[in-house]
Amino acid sequence: MSEDTADIVPREPAALYLISPLDVTGDFPKRLERALSAGDVAAFQFRVKDLDQHEAARLAEPLQAICAAHDVAFIVNDSIALAKRLGADGVHLGQEDGTVEEARKALGKDAQIGVTCNASRHLAMEAGENGADYVAFGAFFPTTTKEVKHMAGLDVLEWWQSLFEIPCVAIGGLTPENCGDVVKAGADFICASCAVWNGDEAEAVIAFNTAMKAALA
Repeated sequence: MSEDTADIVPREPAALYLISPLDVTGDFPKRLERALSAGDVAAFQFRVKDLDQHEAARLAEPLQAICAAHDVAFIVNDSIALAKRLGADGVHLGQEDGTVEEARKALGKDAQIGVTCNASRHLAMEAGENGADYVAFGAFFPTTTKEVKHMAGLDVLEWWQSLFEIPCVAIGGLTPENCGDVVKAGADFICASCAVWNGDEAEAVIAFNTAMKAALA
């Protein structure tokens, strides 16, 4: 990791990183298409639970194709094996989902490997040293997407942005209304799930992009 030059180079606006709801059946592919057509989205994370790999792959494939058509990175949550099976663009690892080294060996040098670091500076530095492509901090706000065991403050984003070039991702309860300060503090990517899928997904994507650009105006 190298010294950051953010103090002399204007930062790019944060990018939107969508996380799927747990249920991606029914009309969800159409909703994903609508969301990705509405505005800039950098990545989509396929996050399902308690499904065997065959069923997960069946559900993932049409979503992966939609992401490819929109030039959006398709990231698999938790499972290195599923990411390899799908030929996904990358994998997002929790602290108990395998190591960056294992993911790199399985998925190759070009795979995007992210690591959940909660609110821990130590875990983030460790992930960076091990070759992660991004680190994820959170939760920043209460969320119903998953049980919140760790809350992160804006200071961890400010600290990371001041020292390291590896992108950092903010996750947890983020909405168009509250993401501005998180962007200003240093988040390179804003993760969103409920704020998009619990309402009109196209309107939410537009609102997030507007808010993120305004934060650094």
